[in-house]
Amino acid sequence: MSRFETDMLAILPRLKRYARSLSASHADADDLVQDCLEKAFSKRETWRGENLQGWLMTILTNLNRNRLRRAVATPPMVDYEAAGGVEAGHEESDPLARDRIAAALDRLHPDQRAVLMLVVVEGYAYGEVAAMLEIPLGTVMSRLSRARRTLAAILEGGNIVEFRRNT
Repeated sequence: MSRFETDMLAILPRLKRYARSLSASHADADDLVQDCLEKAFSKRETWRGENLQGWLMTILTNLNRNRLRRAVATPPMVDYEAAGGVEAGHEESDPLARDRIAAALDRLHPDQRAVLMLVVVEGYAYGEVAAMLEIPLGTVMSRLSRARRTLAAILEGGNIVEFRRNT
């Protein structure tokens, strides 16, 4: 097995996690990852030998954009728990917290969700995300800020419990 293939195998879990955060289901995410790997192998000679992970994430992002352009339906629900959004076996004090967070993430615009997932979940620097998504650094910062504000507003509204007195 070549170094290129070995390095791709090491990056595969992150690709899968990112694909699941962008797609409607595990099957769609698996299709996205497979298409990404096929494209990477077919375009292997165009890779400059630096930052394989960034290159693969860029391919995956562009494939997802193309998929969304072709889609006619509304944005799908995403299973963020399976996408690595919450650690396996992690006990939440609020058993509904994961569902509320996943629902809030689903309500984000896909561009904002992609930036949020790359920065917060995957841990990429703003400059790396800008390069991967082929957008200006300021746009990354703006989308991230909007995503965080939107999430905070959605989650804050979900914490209101109304009590009524029987009179």
